[in-house]
Amino acid sequence: MKQADPQCDIERLYLEVSIINGSTSLPLHTSIALFLLSYTECSSFHVYLVTDQPDALQSLSGLVPEGLVVADVRKEELPALVRLCRLPAALEPDAGFCRAGLAVVLRRIIQRTCQLTPGRRDVASLLGFKNTCLKACAEVSQWTRLCELEIPSSVEKHLENPTEETFQLPAAILNLEKRLGEPVKVHNDDKIRRQKLQQQRNSSPSDSQLNGPNTEIGVQGKGDAHGVELSAALAKLSVDAVPSVSTRERSDIRKVRSTDLPELEHVFAEGLYFTLTDVVLLPCIHQYLISLQKHNPLILSHLPLLLKWYQRVQELPVVSRAAKDCGMALLNLSTTDPCPPQPEFPRPSGAEQESPTVKQEPFIGGPRPTLTKLQENGIDAVFSPHPCPSWTIDWESLPAAVNPTEGKMSDARAVRKQQQLNNLVAMVTEMAQPGQTVVDFCSGGGHVGIVLAHMLPKCQVILIENKEESLVRARERCTQLGLTNIGFIQTNLDYFTGNFHIGVALHACGVATDMVMDRCLQARAGFVVSPCCYGFIQNTLKFNFPKSARFAETLSYKEHMILCRFADQTAVSLPLERRLIGKGCMGLVDLDRSWAAETHGYSVKVMTMVPEGCSPKNNMLVGKPAR
Repeated sequence: MKQADPQCDIERLYLEVSIINGSTSLPLHTSIALFLLSYTECSSFHVYLVTDQPDALQSLSGLVPEGLVVADVRKEELPALVRLCRLPAALEPDAGFCRAGLAVVLRRIIQRTCQLTPGRRDVASLLGFKNTCLKACAEVSQWTRLCELEIPSSVEKHLENPTEETFQLPAAILNLEKRLGEPVKVHNDDKIRRQKLQQQRNSSPSDSQLNGPNTEIGVQGKGDAHGVELSAALAKLSVDAVPSVSTRERSDIRKVRSTDLPELEHVFAEGLYFTLTDVVLLPCIHQYLISLQKHNPLILSHLPLLLKWYQRVQELPVVSRAAKDCGMALLNLSTTDPCPPQPEFPRPSGAEQESPTVKQEPFIGGPRPTLTKLQENGIDAVFSPHPCPSWTIDWESLPAAVNPTEGKMSDARAVRKQQQLNNLVAMVTEMAQPGQTVVDFCSGGGHVGIVLAHMLPKCQVILIENKEESLVRARERCTQLGLTNIGFIQTNLDYFTGNFHIGVALHACGVATDMVMDRCLQARAGFVVSPCCYGFIQNTLKFNFPKSARFAETLSYKEHMILCRFADQTAVSLPLERRLIGKGCMGLVDLDRSWAAETHGYSVKVMTMVPEGCSPKNNMLVGKPAR
């Protein structure tokens, strides 16, 4: 472990350190990041452990990989963008581009490793098929939420009081055990499944009976039904792996229908291949198994698939090396002992359910019964008049890089984008005061934030976006403009925790609008948001619909979903009458949102952008906190 130079011009990685009862330890998110740094042998970061505890580095020396350049830093000394985020966070040398959140930071470590050593196919393969492993944010992906948030938090909660549970398993651990028992689907799996069938038919009759498609994963061996899966998995792990030579199956194998082929079984967490998900899970499951072995070893028998996965992972030499480098003494747990009778575990319920998604049933009869019910209870969509309908940005006088016409869009769409920006910028500039911070949530390529940064030079503007490609394009435009009052944070909304004065979002999809409004309410910030994709609205771990008391007293969740579904019926290609009904449903959904915000001491107006044709989703909610 080498000491970092705070002035060094290199990307910095900030990791959290915990102090429990005066003792220094590493949270799981920090342990996972350090494990990946060792696994990839990545040296393109200087690591900063955030702690106010003196001599923290000395007490953690056995848990931090030897080859890393490490320093400690106090919270009050963190760079401005990092202070706005939950750790871990990675900051580029110019301090203007920050990546925050576990999945985002881990993907960055892999990206940097591959940039510096392009031949590391084993590292590149961690991102999975089409580089999508843990790419979808936790708000929309059940799998990302399970691996990035639920399992680490469940394990850490267990470790705080390991003796509290008696034959109880956290819902997240149960969900993972269940996932490991599900059939595997991978790209081009038809070919692998035919190879598996051929292997089964080449076995003796007795072996064939034992090695059917539903047989549990066994140890390696000549007649192992898991042999094809394991061969495919290990081929991906080789640094200098070459594509396997394609061989033609026997005619009897080719004639078998796909539906009759044997299912593939898990080798690693996501299926056949070792991915970033396994890297995330190993430190978590390792700590959990250590605790169970010490305090309640009998419960291990209820996790047979998880134990098999744990044993499989540690057989990889690179995993063993990285684990040793990070002070992880991997356990050698038996997975072949017969399991005692298993008591029935309570199934997760409510917020613990594997998925908060409620499947929408087909709607019959349209929205009219729901609209009638609202009208009978005195609830109608109310749109406030636009305070400055003729206000417009002087687009001709602005530098070219500010104008959305410079982006990759048609002229007609660029004009509509200008009109949308006129509306949002008018509301924000009316609120903003010199020295304040404006956050452009779900910023995309930065159309809103860049205009605001140019027109409000005495304000700080921050762009928040999960897609790296979009933020990179926005930064390139800002470099052309020479803007110095703008920052970029690639993260999920939940990882942005800083204070600000005004939040803005143009066409934040589904519950993203509700997440933006929620962050504004927490910060007591004003907001200007234009919702989109109402049909994607659904109950989540954080939000239940309807949101306001009056709507909830009148409509059921299903009736509210009817409003959301028909709020998307506003496309210009639809008949006028249908579009008017859609506009009314949009207004009612946003009225519910506005009433919910008003209970937090806000004044909220729902208005229509001008001209109305600038977008089929032309609603705008403008909220100001009571001072």
